[in-house]
Amino acid sequence: MSVGPATGGFAALGTTITVAVADPGSLSTAMALVRDDVERLDRAASRFRDDSELAALNRSDGLPVEISDTLFVALSEAVAVAEQTSGLIDPTVGEALERCGYDRDFASIPPSGPPVLHFQRVPGWKGIHLDRFRRTASVPAGVRIDLGATSKAGCADRSARAVALAARCGVLVNLGGDIAVAGPPPSGGWVVRVADRHDAAPGDPGVTVAIRSGGMATSGTAQRRWRRGGLVLHHLIDPSTGAPARPCWRTVTVTAESCLAANVASTAAVILGPAAPGWLARRRCHARLVGEDGSVVGVGSWPTEALEPDGGGTPVLARAAPC
Repeated sequence: MSVGPATGGFAALGTTITVAVADPGSLSTAMALVRDDVERLDRAASRFRDDSELAALNRSDGLPVEISDTLFVALSEAVAVAEQTSGLIDPTVGEALERCGYDRDFASIPPSGPPVLHFQRVPGWKGIHLDRFRRTASVPAGVRIDLGATSKAGCADRSARAVALAARCGVLVNLGGDIAVAGPPPSGGWVVRVADRHDAAPGDPGVTVAIRSGGMATSGTAQRRWRRGGLVLHHLIDPSTGAPARPCWRTVTVTAESCLAANVASTAAVILGPAAPGWLARRRCHARLVGEDGSVVGVGSWPTEALEPDGGGTPVLARAAPC
């Protein structure tokens, strides 16, 4: 009798981490590797830890700071993404997030508070300087970096590859809705439930799909919301205004050749609003966009809502939902 994949999970990075392996005997190895990667990322790139390397960089007043390989890679990915998207996704949104009230771990954010008095365009990624030979980084004085748009997805990709190599089996790594898979998938692929929220009940709106390679990411505004002066705010900042992206898409899910590529596309789509389907189609993305009114738009080979599979009773191994 064949044995199906095994899963495990833990809480970190202010979210839920899930690991699934095709060989149940490799789960403990996979969990240890992913936990080490996540803890290393947290120490390097957390905006909410005073002792993190990123916090030290944000306090550096423009001076070069020697950083670890972990933070250097995360910053390099963020800068590359900013360049590729012409600043649509920009790591210099830290101050904008703090101005909106996202100045601590999300679980500790007050649900309401005084109004935000003003928004302004973010400083821009071109002020970030990385020295590959000295392993240093510098940002202009007063600029605050946030790597939430890219760092988890990049970590998921690297963790999945490392586990597949070490355990010699297929693996799925889900860091709060950022999903990467590597190695031979189980028969039928990795079954993933796509929903608006990570805590969605089985009967709530959503679809079940299977992926075999690359990555999947879901970005949205349904989960991380709060109020300031009666205005509903969220964590996805439009760099051109410094304000949360205007309401249009409740969630956007994208599949791509990597989790990072999928996350970049899904986040950009939320920020782009009505222009997102065309932007995704031009980049040959496969995506599912759910409007604020619950309407669904498919891009690429993503089937229409009526045709999407329900999993056929196959156990769901991960949830693709922002959290």
